[in-house]
Amino acid sequence: MKKKIILFLLACIAGMHIQAQQVQIRISTDETDLILQTAETGRLYQSYLGAKLLNESDLKNLKAYISRPSTDGSVVPRGWEVYPGSGAEDFFEPAFAMQHNDGNLTTIVKYVSHEVKEIDGNAKETIIKLKDEVYPVEITLHYIAYAKENVIKTWTEIKHGEKKPVTMSQYASAMLGFEATHYFLNEFSGDWASEANLSTQELRFGKKIIDTKLGSRAAMHAYPFFQLGLGQEVQENQGKVLAGTIGWTGNFRFTFEVDNVSNLRVISGINPYASNYELKPNEVFTTPEFIFTLSEEGAGKASRSLHTWARNYQLKDGKGDRLTLLNNWESTSYDFNEKILSDLMKEAKELGVDMFLLDDGWFANKYPRNSDRVGLGDWEVMRSKLPDGVPGLVKSAKEAGVKFGIWIEPEMISPKSELFEKHPDWAIMLPNREPYYYRSQLVLDLSNPAVQDYAFSVVDKLMTENPDIAYFKWDCNSPVTNVYSPYLKEKQNQMYVDHVRGVYNVFRRVKEKYPDLPMMLCSGGGARCDYEALKYFTEFWCSDNTDPVERLYIQWNFSKIFPIKSMAAHVTSWNRAASVKFRTDVAMMCKLGFDISFEEMNPEDVEFCKGAVANFQRLKKVILDGNFYRLVSPYEGNHTAVMHVGEDKKQAVVYTYDIHPRFGGKLFPVKLEGLDPSKNYTVKEINLMPGRTSQLKENGNTYSGDYLMKVGLEALTSGQMNSRVIELTAE
Repeated sequence: MKKKIILFLLACIAGMHIQAQQVQIRISTDETDLILQTAETGRLYQSYLGAKLLNESDLKNLKAYISRPSTDGSVVPRGWEVYPGSGAEDFFEPAFAMQHNDGNLTTIVKYVSHEVKEIDGNAKETIIKLKDEVYPVEITLHYIAYAKENVIKTWTEIKHGEKKPVTMSQYASAMLGFEATHYFLNEFSGDWASEANLSTQELRFGKKIIDTKLGSRAAMHAYPFFQLGLGQEVQENQGKVLAGTIGWTGNFRFTFEVDNVSNLRVISGINPYASNYELKPNEVFTTPEFIFTLSEEGAGKASRSLHTWARNYQLKDGKGDRLTLLNNWESTSYDFNEKILSDLMKEAKELGVDMFLLDDGWFANKYPRNSDRVGLGDWEVMRSKLPDGVPGLVKSAKEAGVKFGIWIEPEMISPKSELFEKHPDWAIMLPNREPYYYRSQLVLDLSNPAVQDYAFSVVDKLMTENPDIAYFKWDCNSPVTNVYSPYLKEKQNQMYVDHVRGVYNVFRRVKEKYPDLPMMLCSGGGARCDYEALKYFTEFWCSDNTDPVERLYIQWNFSKIFPIKSMAAHVTSWNRAASVKFRTDVAMMCKLGFDISFEEMNPEDVEFCKGAVANFQRLKKVILDGNFYRLVSPYEGNHTAVMHVGEDKKQAVVYTYDIHPRFGGKLFPVKLEGLDPSKNYTVKEINLMPGRTSQLKENGNTYSGDYLMKVGLEALTSGQMNSRVIELTAE
């Protein structure tokens, strides 16, 4: 007995000794340090987040928290606990809240252990285990630091060993703390055809929340990313900027809370609205990934870090090619037949693009899909319109010399469809109220495994019968309405979360069976734009608004988080006041496509487009994989300019756009970025209309990269909706 007591005391002393050592965990990229540290209590705090500390010996000077005297004279800790639970001495928003079997709402987790693993040669994953000493609750924090790209990805796993299920009311992915004189938030909001509008505000005491409650079409009003200026407003090329985004194709929430001593906490994760989640014993709940980069050189540097990281690690086929295409939607809508489509395929070949994409309106027989009010769910080809079926279309595309792609919307159902007649219980729909139809459709309940099988079968059947299909445009036109899952029954609080997990199950199955199949992520425009979905999609559709003037703003803002090769842009007939050249030059700064027929253009425009496609194909590597620079903001005047620079800095492409210049307005040179100052570059304007010569002053001349970056090009004009595309080639 004595021996057991002695061993127990020795174990306690050893445990106290480990806690007294105060473990320090360093999570680093080549440019950023995130330092976590235990306090004497064993709880884990963030002690530093900033530019990388050059001397490791300096880390010993960091503290887990700052002790502050309270009103009664005692000393209380003040700091940023890494994953604070509810009910403790912290009076601000927690990252985590759970109700235990005994009704208690308090959770306090302490450090247990951590390990570091190498990933892909350039990344390190730090895995930290935390545990509550009173309740059998385990929290595992994951951080992957990508050294060269200066990006950190973090998520959390939650598990418990209580006898019965527990209810979680908050379950954030991460919390970060900041201390600065001022905090300025760039947030992005919008609606259909008005995506990613920028607004800026200073954060002061209290909470600012960005969230969405739309379910599957999550980003229709608020976008799952932000920029944070620390000490000053977000600037393009200077100042400290945090760029953050959540990988979740559903309801998300960012909470920005400035406390009483002017420190800022940023909490990111799933929006817990109507989502108290019941977690079974030993079940692991995994939160979405929160991805961030901290730049000491402004928003431009932050964007390029995210772009490079995404191409290397996150975006499907991030290092691969992309297909240029001709879509039929804007020119035909639902009104087409095999002859019309065959003619468009021949136009695609003549245009020089890689593929013809058939959009909505090709399916359903009992309720033919000749409008957006019927047919969703009945994915059989419409025989009255396309008697030779999809195989006939694939054959016609081959004969024309282009690839064939097709539009689908597998997550949705029309009330007027054979599928709804057979499976009304597959739709998210209230059992005791009249349904509300958004765009005359309902959302399928993807929390149901049978519905997941059905959605997967839409792709699988098309690919099995037509293995030469080269591309899918996957749409999602409705948010979740009539919020009730027939499958989950009494567990309605889990619907928002389990539905999105079901969507991912379908995406995952498609990618596993068809790993090389390119797919566009679309949601009535740009309402799906997150890095979890982009693991399964090669690109996303930024907006149904293809007015080139509007697109300049939309593409400018999406580029702050997403790489150019993930952003699809098409030339259409929106804004006929703009020339075809202007429309094409705007689309060409992203992944180029067309949604316009030759009938809508004159012969000169057609010839111009052929030349533009040839230029894009020739410069595709620089445009899609080069470093992207935003040179002149459309928010600061009547002009804008951007450029791509090849990785080896031997080639670059510059785009300048005159939007609506005022009469007599001063024109400033466009100073370039990212070039090699020691190299000499020949300047050549391309994408000229047939028979026209360049009026660019510097055209044909050679300048050093240093000159072009310090003096610039006189590329802006006083013309309305005028554009220039300029190729730079190092000698």
